[in-house]
Amino acid sequence: MRRLQRLGRATVREAVGQNGDEMTRVDPDEYTRRLAAGSRSAHDPTGWFERLYRAAEGGEAVVPWDRRAPHRLLVEWVERNRPSGRGLRAVVVGCGFGADAEYVSSLGYDTLAFDIAPTAVDAARRRFPGSNVEYVAADLLDPPAEWRHAFDLVVESLTVQSLPVHLHPRAVDGVRQMVRPGGTLVVIASARNEQASGDEGPPWPLTRAEVESFASGGLRTVRVEEIADELQPTIRRWRAEFRRDGLDQARG
Repeated sequence: MRRLQRLGRATVREAVGQNGDEMTRVDPDEYTRRLAAGSRSAHDPTGWFERLYRAAEGGEAVVPWDRRAPHRLLVEWVERNRPSGRGLRAVVVGCGFGADAEYVSSLGYDTLAFDIAPTAVDAARRRFPGSNVEYVAADLLDPPAEWRHAFDLVVESLTVQSLPVHLHPRAVDGVRQMVRPGGTLVVIASARNEQASGDEGPPWPLTRAEVESFASGGLRTVRVEEIADELQPTIRRWRAEFRRDGLDQARG
């Protein structure tokens, strides 16, 4: 493992310029794939997240999915549905640097956001000092038992697709278990055709069948949309909404 980390740091120095912000030889996506491949070969499919965030913390890497704004598809969903979070709890899965979590919190939700990488969690806290969001380190594949059926709104944006395909069913189950009766799940992911192999990644985009698999264990499908990326129209993305029947979400 130490040898892998040394090789990773050397590769990153080739990937970024002296100021840590100019790509020179290897782009962020390629470097991320190398890290993920190393973790998979070491039978640690999620260990590369922390290594990537640590490298970014030192100015030696770029986190490819880092955004300074909430995901466009999440914002559109909010603008269409106008949810009020007053008196309700929300969780943001795989929060990274916290842009989506802060947006959800601004809607009035008592918001918890988690990431498997402690360095990402610490960075989110620094990026948003005084935030009302509770940022914690946790593993989607082994979430705390007290999170079961605990949240009125669950936001899963691009996290399941960051895991190898064989882990998708377990990750999907971890996400849907968090939705309480009357609660809503919003899923955002890159789209993959059923015929595509899905071997190369990250990311490992989701097929329609995988997206629809969220609708089990008491969840029902409200809407599944396939949307062209506004900057790269050949890239398709999923936005899906699910509901767990039960108590009225607007209670209280």
